[in-house]
Amino acid sequence: MRDWNRALGPRGFLQYQFAVPDGGHGLIAEVLTALGAAGAAPFLGTVKRFGPASGCPLSFPLPGWSLAVDLPSCGRRLHAVLDRLDRRVADAGGRVYLAKDARLGRLAFDAMYGPLTDWRATRARLDPAGTMRSDLGRRLGLCR
Repeated sequence: MRDWNRALGPRGFLQYQFAVPDGGHGLIAEVLTALGAAGAAPFLGTVKRFGPASGCPLSFPLPGWSLAVDLPSCGRRLHAVLDRLDRRVADAGGRVYLAKDARLGRLAFDAMYGPLTDWRATRARLDPAGTMRSDLGRRLGLCR
């Protein structure tokens, strides 16, 4: 489709993707309703069914459902809504997809992914100088 990128406006977009365990699927409708009420109706969305988790500390999938939505970026107002939704996702035992995240806060991350003590010990052993860093890693306390 020609000029598809113009549908999201001049500020671009954010993608919000989360997974919730079986039984938490009602959160998908809650998220869509909250986004619409905030004037951030998704441009594109995908619902996926996940199977067993891998057991790796930063792995995203878990047995349950995932929703991914592309949202026109509308600044702080959208971020405030997403911060509230992050708490709902964490309360439901879910998590936000880190590979597509640009704004998740440290408290919500810790609630979703746990203390990651073993992961941090492995990181310290394999990268003692703290060479491997990213904005996401610094924001979420995954690196120095």
